[in-house]
Amino acid sequence: MCNNKECAGYLKKNEAYSRLMRELRRKWKSFGRTAGSVTLKNATEAERRAIGGIVGKSFTDEIIAITFQEFERGLQKTRFAPVDMKTVLEEYFAAPLKTNQEQKEQAQRAREEFFERLLSCFEGCSENRPAAFHWIRELWGRKKYGYQILIKEFAKDPKGAEILARNTGRALLRLEETEGEESLLAVFAANISGNPHYFDRGTVAGQLLTHAVCFWKNMDVPQGAYEWRECMQSVGIVPDNIASMVHVFGVRLETADGPHPAYEAFYHRKEPYVLTAENLRSITGAKADHNTVYVVENEMVFLYLVENAKNRDVSILCTSGQLRAAAIRLLDYLAERGAAIRYSGDLDPAGMDIADRLWQRYKDRLHLWRMGAADYRESISGEAISNGQLAKLKRLKNTALCQTAELVQKEKLAGYQENLLEKLLDDVVGEV
Repeated sequence: MCNNKECAGYLKKNEAYSRLMRELRRKWKSFGRTAGSVTLKNATEAERRAIGGIVGKSFTDEIIAITFQEFERGLQKTRFAPVDMKTVLEEYFAAPLKTNQEQKEQAQRAREEFFERLLSCFEGCSENRPAAFHWIRELWGRKKYGYQILIKEFAKDPKGAEILARNTGRALLRLEETEGEESLLAVFAANISGNPHYFDRGTVAGQLLTHAVCFWKNMDVPQGAYEWRECMQSVGIVPDNIASMVHVFGVRLETADGPHPAYEAFYHRKEPYVLTAENLRSITGAKADHNTVYVVENEMVFLYLVENAKNRDVSILCTSGQLRAAAIRLLDYLAERGAAIRYSGDLDPAGMDIADRLWQRYKDRLHLWRMGAADYRESISGEAISNGQLAKLKRLKNTALCQTAELVQKEKLAGYQENLLEKLLDDVVGEV
């Protein structure tokens, strides 16, 4: 008669065996049998005495080194014999014992069953297999289009991952059915999941939906907020257009019916205005005075320039730091009219990155404004830039910015627009 349960109970009652049993379980998972050696460092006197009593050895040093087979042979000489080591380990840890290979195979089977359920869910949704079906198939087969996002969630919560994938697939189905129609993101998300923020940018569901849409429309995955908005809007999903805004002075806006009356009033009254992405939905074009627009990063710099140049025919924009969709959309309209875009930002990694991305988008339409090495020396502050931030300067593509970046990396101090106010103003009023 085997006494595996009693043997496991005896070992479990004595804390001196706990480290050894964990190591023996690890060895079994690796080999699937009683194989391998175990070494316990800094062994306590209780551990040396308890383990030595089983294997028939006297351990005097603080290191215990035995083989798995030695311990098993020792147990077979006790009152619990005969014992099955696998069963003893399972009883001790109160869990089935599987080898690492068995666990890998089980995990693989679970993933296969997971994707098979998803495929069967969407296969019969229409006469022709819908985009959701093809997305799931490619997701599984090519390990792309959001696979890493989904499989990470699957590892944490298989049921939650299945709900996530089904909701994303349903969203893709809805977009196919209503192609050409617009829907607010919050309304769309609430209809699919009951949560208006479910597909927000940055959420796991939002990221997965973005990958699914990019698969469907054969698009590159968006790298920033503006590209994400473009991606969503390309399939009729309208994000929150109120939060995206740009400060404007001296720019005339056009609609399908002619000049926009409200913004035309701001233009003639020489007053700045705030333009949101929502406002831009009815805009078809934009025109800058003298076909030149001055773009600054900082609100205070914008207000200073507007206040001191408001009697001039000049066009000025303020992006308020990172580029928002409204700013990009307006600059696109101005660039379409052939406007020269003069951009000036802070001479630190963040400001120079924005300038570089704008240059990559507008190429010869964009002119760097007060962002050279000499300007950096005049704008330099006492604020240190971390090495982590400095590393971002290595990504710059524009030659002139790269030259300025070399000096920034040497000084490791930020340069700010506020230190160039008078020169920026001279440039604006001196050219009109």
